[in-house]
Amino acid sequence: QLQLVESGGGLVQPGGSLRLSCAASGFTADYYAIGWFRQAPGKEREGVSCISKNGRSTYYADSVKGRFTISRDNAKNTVYLQMNSLKPEDTAVYFCAADALRTVQPMCVMKRPDYWGQGTQVTVSS
Repeated sequence: QLQLVESGGGLVQPGGSLRLSCAASGFTADYYAIGWFRQAPGKEREGVSCISKNGRSTYYADSVKGRFTISRDNAKNTVYLQMNSLKPEDTAVYFCAADALRTVQPMCVMKRPDYWGQGTQVTVSS
């Protein structure tokens, strides 16, 4: 059974850091671009960052450029999102997703990947 499982969310103070992990099972992750999306209460889901199958191409939303870094370890079937200098407006449920066909920018902008994880809550508050 194909699954994406997020971990690493939690409560952090403004200016702090978190690293999210997305573990894929039931399929070979390097056949898919992987992305991180987030959704805050009352807001649309937003494409935060996406990474290509081989990890050479990345996309970041303007709101996170310079603060977030996406990476992948295909040997571990895992994708990471390092989040630094967190702000209260980063508070959301973060989802990872897999897309077999789209490249990174269309994947993040169109927000219609093939598979979704269940999400992990990130709360930035003092």
